[in-house]
Amino acid sequence: MFSNFFIKRPIFAIVVSLVIVISGLISMFQLPIEQYPNMAPVQIMVTATYPGADAKTVAETVAAPIETQVNGVDNMIYMTSSSSSTGTMMLTVFFDIGTDPDIAQVQVQNRVNIAQPYLPNEVIQNGLQIEKRSSSILMLIGIYGTGDRYTRDYINNYANVYVLDAIKRVKGAGQSAVMGNANQAMRIWLNPDRMASLGITTSDINNAVANQNKRFAAGNIGAAPSVPGTIQTFPVLAPSPSVDPKGYENIIIRSNQDQSAIVRLKDVASVELGSQSYDVSSNMNGMPTSYIAVYQQAGANALDVATNVRKTLEQLKANFPEGLDYKVAIDTTEFVRISIDEVIKTLFEAVLLVIGVIYIFLQSFKSTAIACTAIVVALTGTFVGMLALGFTINLLTLFGLVLAIGLVVDDAIVVVENVERNMSEKAMNPVDATILAMSEVSGPIIATVLVLASVFVPAAFMGGTTGMLYKQFAITIAISVAISGFVALTLTPALCAAWLSHEEPKTHGFFFRFNQMFGRLTVKYGEWTRALFRRTLLVIILFAGMGVAIFQMFRVLPTGFVPSEDQGYVLAAIMLPSSASLQRSTEAMDTIEKALDPVKGIMTKNSIGGFSLLDGGMKTNAGTFFMTLDPFEERYKNSETAKEMSADAIMQQMQYRGMASQMQALVVPINPPAIPGLGTTGGFEFWIQDTGSGTPQQLGDVLNNFLQKARQRPELTGLTSTYNANNQQLKINFDRDKAQLLGLSTADVFNTLQSQFGSAISSQFSQFSRVWFVIMQSEPKYRAKPEDIDKLYVRNTDGEMIPLSSVITTEYTNGATSLPHYNGFPAAQVIGNAAPGYSSGQGMKALEEVAAEVLPPGYTYGWTGISYEQQSSGSSSAIVFGFGLLLVFLVLAAQYESWALPGSVILAVPFGVIGALLATWARGLENDVYFQIGMLVMIGLAAKNAILIVEFAVELRHKGMDLVRAAIDAGELRFRPIIMTSLAFIGGTFPLAIATGAGAASRHSLGTGIVGGMIGVSTLALLFVPIFYVWFEGWAERSGAKSALKLAAKLSSRNIPITDKLRSAILRGPGTVYDPNATVKVSPTGELTITNSPGFNPEGLENQDIGIGDLTPQEQQANVKSADELTDRALRATRQKLRKLSLPPMKPPKRQLMLLKKLRMPIRTKEKANDESTHISSSGG
Repeated sequence: MFSNFFIKRPIFAIVVSLVIVISGLISMFQLPIEQYPNMAPVQIMVTATYPGADAKTVAETVAAPIETQVNGVDNMIYMTSSSSSTGTMMLTVFFDIGTDPDIAQVQVQNRVNIAQPYLPNEVIQNGLQIEKRSSSILMLIGIYGTGDRYTRDYINNYANVYVLDAIKRVKGAGQSAVMGNANQAMRIWLNPDRMASLGITTSDINNAVANQNKRFAAGNIGAAPSVPGTIQTFPVLAPSPSVDPKGYENIIIRSNQDQSAIVRLKDVASVELGSQSYDVSSNMNGMPTSYIAVYQQAGANALDVATNVRKTLEQLKANFPEGLDYKVAIDTTEFVRISIDEVIKTLFEAVLLVIGVIYIFLQSFKSTAIACTAIVVALTGTFVGMLALGFTINLLTLFGLVLAIGLVVDDAIVVVENVERNMSEKAMNPVDATILAMSEVSGPIIATVLVLASVFVPAAFMGGTTGMLYKQFAITIAISVAISGFVALTLTPALCAAWLSHEEPKTHGFFFRFNQMFGRLTVKYGEWTRALFRRTLLVIILFAGMGVAIFQMFRVLPTGFVPSEDQGYVLAAIMLPSSASLQRSTEAMDTIEKALDPVKGIMTKNSIGGFSLLDGGMKTNAGTFFMTLDPFEERYKNSETAKEMSADAIMQQMQYRGMASQMQALVVPINPPAIPGLGTTGGFEFWIQDTGSGTPQQLGDVLNNFLQKARQRPELTGLTSTYNANNQQLKINFDRDKAQLLGLSTADVFNTLQSQFGSAISSQFSQFSRVWFVIMQSEPKYRAKPEDIDKLYVRNTDGEMIPLSSVITTEYTNGATSLPHYNGFPAAQVIGNAAPGYSSGQGMKALEEVAAEVLPPGYTYGWTGISYEQQSSGSSSAIVFGFGLLLVFLVLAAQYESWALPGSVILAVPFGVIGALLATWARGLENDVYFQIGMLVMIGLAAKNAILIVEFAVELRHKGMDLVRAAIDAGELRFRPIIMTSLAFIGGTFPLAIATGAGAASRHSLGTGIVGGMIGVSTLALLFVPIFYVWFEGWAERSGAKSALKLAAKLSSRNIPITDKLRSAILRGPGTVYDPNATVKVSPTGELTITNSPGFNPEGLENQDIGIGDLTPQEQQANVKSADELTDRALRATRQKLRKLSLPPMKPPKRQLMLLKKLRMPIRTKEKANDESTHISSSGG
């Protein structure tokens, strides 16, 4: 036997385990630490700018050509884009999890290159950015100036040039970026009045700046080939583009040959060093601030990245100009760090509870220490497997380790308990007791390890985010269980043989009373099981009722993906009426910020005006708040502060106070997504898509109709959309005929408009080792109202100045300032949440029902973010459960060489399911991914407990005990270790169910279901499993005996002896006591003769008091009497079954009937059965 080698060589066993532990410790320190593994879809972002263009122009000329080419790129799942009236187009392409982001970026880049010939020249001139980008912000760093010493432009430029580059060099922070466009630029502010009076056009200024501000190469003096005797070679330096505004002010726009009338740039414009874009206005607690977002980078250790970024900032701060400072506005790793600390705390609590349970049952420090070595070896060894598989230390793997605590100790407990029982009941020395124990429990240990592995292995093949969640749990547990099985077969028996010694039973004290109490409980368990045996119909009704209850509970229990968490910060989207200016939005945000001052729990208020959180675009009538909350230890000091300062409570206060203080702005508080990178909001993200040829206004009408209907559904709350197709716009009507008559170029007309009211890039200059743009645009006061267009002039072909008003008229109209696309089609996004009392699954179903009811032909819908993952996961969980049960069945069938026995094990699973459902429903939780993972664990645990009973029932049955008595005695025999391991597992998961603080919601969902399921498995299942065993095994034995008799008769007709397998099947057919060594003869006509072996004593076989310890003689006698009565009932039923087995045309002699009666007699009969034969007629089988 495998274990015998280690029993005889305990030091070898210890060395093997030490190698596992040391390897695990080394691996543990090499594993990255993060909140979740990289389970968000890979994102590639394409950004383009068309200065001065409206949303429709950007959507049609920029977004459409790029989307047409990018659509269908390898592994793409969906793409969204936003075209804004600020001239910005942002396209985000989402790829399957596991896609190489570098390959994805290259493929998108190639597709964009194909689209470039179709793009406007202005877009190509401004450049296209294609970058890997996560929507998950790891840190948000604010660079701000104290007082009024520094302008916003200076702060932005300093953060961009000096701080951002340094942060990008931190390993894992390479995707950092400034929120908004912080690039500096030389701004030329045009004065249309002066230009008109001096006869200067926009094209004149553009050409002059472009020609006079170039960098030229002037060659070298004495460069080869040179004349003989050349001694030196040195370069000739041409003037460089100016970095000083004064250098641009002196650029000559127009001059006469005699230099009598020189017009310089300063005569028609002012020049200053400013910003390339003014689309965003950021503040921190009211101070001008430049925000740097550090995005989560795949494969990076989040905690290390945050630590190194902080170190870099401290180093940079030493060189900051006086009055400039920084603050880490948001650090999501604080939540990660606290969450992981909480889980590690739970881990230690679980270990202590498990050790306490083990000690109470084993009642020996040595036994407890031996059992607990399995925890140390298995858990540390798991890190080796995690490193080999590329896992990280995250919440999911840590949850797996917490669950594994109760599992890994089970096998060791079974070994230790069995060794002590052998030493106590059979007076054996430790070595012999261990060898005997391993011969008894090696099979169950291997079976349980294989069963648990087969439950979890299918989860490893699931795809998507749900598959990643399952995989992290399942593989972690499977590795730890496999190692624990190895430890139970090697180290545990070696330590048992070396350390354990026989101890006298306790005769007083706590343990004596505990043993007596548990002995009585064991007797009661046996009595309850026998009572159920007498009421088969009741058992069937109860089991069927439980099946119906499970079905109904799954319908009633709300569904979800993952629970929302208090992550230490909240977001708020601010939406103003359409066409609101950025200045007005910023003022509204300032008012809201002051109104939020009384809200307890908010530490820092970070505002970014002009950034729309909901659709990711730049909009003048939108803004975003990033609210950093007080530390968890302050907000969760007690139940009162937790209620008042939780993230949910703060969001309610934000909405109330924000709306009360500024009725013109809508405040939409948003909890960050539970899994970073899955969308921008914690609620659902629903898209209504126009696949026809409708207008933006028609899409807006469909959206409004949809929202009106959806808001009537009780399952939904907080429904809103940023889509608005009725924003005020100024439409230009261009008279082309008149322009031709006046000699005006259409390009000159609209280039003038774009340059004055939008912006135009004229040139470039270098500073700080970078290249910056020179941009011209009208001064703000000359583009504040529609009438300012009349002040613009264009030169015709005759050199005359023609006002634009002569060929252009304007009128007000309505249109969209932002046009989003979903998978290349115009679309409108709807965000919202499930109403209190409803799950996200119910909310999503309600949205789909409304969409099916109100969306006209040509309009469809889709999901993004966490909603897409929840939708795509669909029935994948059910498939995993199905495959898990199938693999459990197949493993058990192979283990026991029986198709019937696995049925009695599988039927134990529903008891765990109903317990988990009831516990989850009672606490008001959801059927989410964590609950489903707990259910997966329940399959393995229910099967494990049932295996222990069935395994010993099979062993007792093979020894000759009758079927019913074998089932009941196996239950009593394994009752104590099953209860011990179940309580140990409950103790290991109970801290999850009652967790508080950071990340508590996910721990509640996981722990509650498992604790409830374990209660069901440890109570009801233990009563029913012996009955299921008798049903399935009895059916298998009866059908097997019939087939065996027929085959034996055929063999007899050919004078071929029957095999041991046939002999055993025939003997077990009646389900009664039998002699395993009896001789069986079958005649060709089917007459059966059974001859018991000398010394066979049915009474002695049945009188074994198995599984009953620490009872008084009266209690033992009462238990035996109860067992006898049940056996008598079972034997009467068996006689009927035996008649079906043997055909009755010939009547056996009286003596044969008497012997047959003896063979099937009650346990307490005084007759002997030695050397007797039984004949049964069967007419050939």
